[in-house]
Amino acid sequence: MPYGDVPAAGCLTGIGKICGVWCVFMANDATVKGGTIYPIGVKKQLRAQEIAMQNRLLSVYLVDSGGAFLPLQSELFPDKSHGGRVFYNEAIMSAMRIPQVAVVCGSCVAGGAYVPTMAEETVIIDKIGTLFLAGPPLVKAATGEYVSPEDLGGAKLHSKVSGCSDHFASSEKEAYECIRNVISTLNYDPLPEKVIEHDSPLYSSDELLGLAPQDYRLTLPVKLILSRLMDGSRFQEFKANYGTTLVTGFGHVEGHLVGIVANNGELSHDASLKGSHFVQLCSQRSIPILFFQNTAPHTTEPTSISQAEAHSNRLKAQASMMAAVACAAVPKITIVIGGCYGSESYVMCGRSFSPNFLFLWPNARVALVDSRHFSTVPQAGDNDCTGDESELKHLKEKLEEESSAFYSSARLWDDGVILPQNTRKVIAQCLEIMEQQKYQVVSPYQYPVIRM
Repeated sequence: MPYGDVPAAGCLTGIGKICGVWCVFMANDATVKGGTIYPIGVKKQLRAQEIAMQNRLLSVYLVDSGGAFLPLQSELFPDKSHGGRVFYNEAIMSAMRIPQVAVVCGSCVAGGAYVPTMAEETVIIDKIGTLFLAGPPLVKAATGEYVSPEDLGGAKLHSKVSGCSDHFASSEKEAYECIRNVISTLNYDPLPEKVIEHDSPLYSSDELLGLAPQDYRLTLPVKLILSRLMDGSRFQEFKANYGTTLVTGFGHVEGHLVGIVANNGELSHDASLKGSHFVQLCSQRSIPILFFQNTAPHTTEPTSISQAEAHSNRLKAQASMMAAVACAAVPKITIVIGGCYGSESYVMCGRSFSPNFLFLWPNARVALVDSRHFSTVPQAGDNDCTGDESELKHLKEKLEEESSAFYSSARLWDDGVILPQNTRKVIAQCLEIMEQQKYQVVSPYQYPVIRM
């Protein structure tokens, strides 16, 4: 990062089951910069909250935060998507009837103190957890008075006097047992423990390692990928002979019915119209959509009127599919299995189109254009050719570096890099997580829990 290394953005986020209920958890890592919050850490927490809101997942905060990293306050404080959005989201999630619980398991200063106090139920650990807007050093600097962390904002103070904490725990073990007890009384029904009978693919998922695209100038037949992911390798294709550069159809992943939209070459006019039709079908039938993205790099610019007309028609058709994808009111999962280039990545439910989950294979490339499509041959007789060639070479190197899957994931442009052979398992888990909200009873009243 421009401001130095911040391992794992200084916080851990993930999804797991507590008492049979899928939960999002957010945990500050005080071993990284004392738990202070960096811009990338804010972005990571906001993405975790977004996942919780999209999928109506209970949220658990494990707070041990030193607040904002002050030298970067201009990148953390003033804007809409900066630190204050975390607290805004907590209020909105509470109004949406999404439970939130917190454990104060360390020193929580300034902004870090708001997270547990805005949660619906909070546990604080004696002699470990503290809450205050300004710690003892600032009190000493401002008033000359020395006060201990316990007296200023310890567990007993907040459990007996301020009421900022709802439960007092004498140890970490007791605190986590308390949180489990709280979750068990949320009237938040877990998914039914049902075993869905399903067939394994006819072909091994390990073979996906050899099928991952490497040369992005060419695309592989995507059905080879689907046959190693679908139950029994069965796929009910939709409009198989029309717009063949986009494969659409229905299948099952570990018993879950999904609609499939997969790149099979350049997204042509017919393919875009076909995709628009299919996405609307899935939305009408409330079927989750699974996008497999391997967008082809752009072809050369049109050189004739007929080519320009064809490009315009393709653009209109892609806009139609883009609108269908944006407005489809069903869960969406996007897997980038190869190239993720240009506007076609939007049509295939890229990050800007808010899929519920988006993952990359390690070979994926994410960029506006493919650097290998640039010409490096200068024109003869051009006096500036040496300078132009140097600039072009620098731009190509920059694009090459910034388009890797790991560069993307480090900046939270996606939800993680997954191994191709684990794709089926990851998709099935995401489908189960998204399905949990079907079993919730949501009150029609929309107001948050207000403390004190």
